[in-house]
Amino acid sequence: MRLRFIFGEIGLGLRRNMSMTIAVILVTFVSLTFVGVAALLQSQIDKMKDDWYDKVEVSVFLCPRNSTAPTCAGGEVTAEQLDDVRAALDAPEVAPFVDTIDFESRDEAFASFQERYAGQFWAGMATAEDMNSSFRIKLTDPTKYQVIADVVAGRQGVENVQDQRQLFDRLFLVLDRATLLSVGLAAVMLLAAVLLITTTIRLSAISRRKETGIMRLVGASNLFIQLPFMLEGAIAASVGAGLAVLALWLAVKYLVADWLGQSVGWIPYVGTADVATVAPVLVGVAILLALTSSLVTLNRFTKV
Repeated sequence: MRLRFIFGEIGLGLRRNMSMTIAVILVTFVSLTFVGVAALLQSQIDKMKDDWYDKVEVSVFLCPRNSTAPTCAGGEVTAEQLDDVRAALDAPEVAPFVDTIDFESRDEAFASFQERYAGQFWAGMATAEDMNSSFRIKLTDPTKYQVIADVVAGRQGVENVQDQRQLFDRLFLVLDRATLLSVGLAAVMLLAAVLLITTTIRLSAISRRKETGIMRLVGASNLFIQLPFMLEGAIAASVGAGLAVLALWLAVKYLVADWLGQSVGWIPYVGTADVATVAPVLVGVAILLALTSSLVTLNRFTKV
């Protein structure tokens, strides 16, 4: 009997404030979509870091002909300079930081260049003499790039030292800022959702002030009186969260996995399993916001 009454009150409240309920659902949907996007972006960044940082190399580019670097004043790297750089990389104090060292001659670099940029008209203007020979070093710990840089940078015959992490870090910086933007938008929209839920519950409580007064007179407890209002907000917010999860799942499935995954297959993308991980959090946030907003409002507007 009590459950039937509570469900009846919930249905009555949702019907009386249909427009406000729809507004709560939509605002909750938009705000939690931004929250989900921020969480998935961070997950994407973590996947890319885990995959790429383990593969990055430190490249020690040796002097080609006609280089303007101060360490290349003598022209193309000599055999003695090459041996000096190789000995520095093989030194006992450097060895613990190095996994593998591969040498690429300028002819090998030119062949790779021609293969990579085949069909480009300007690629035919380059010659093997324009290429850098280089050492490609895979580190045991990709964060220890500076150790290699300190050992070989500035030596005669070394034009520059490049860490691939520096290239990736720029991309990750952009993605991190996109995550912060999503979090900021989500915070604004969540605040709007809280205000809408509060307003909806207040209007519902005011419209049923007579009923709540009668319930108070017959000895109904605060929980029994307030529970229908709390559940109204929780249901509306949960529907919004469900729509957010559905939107994220569709976006990841069809835009990320199917479209981007087929177009750019060398990036480890987030998948629908990541959406399933985020989904309980979004629903939990929605219910928590609704219950908190309801309690704050009901303590004032259900007093008779």
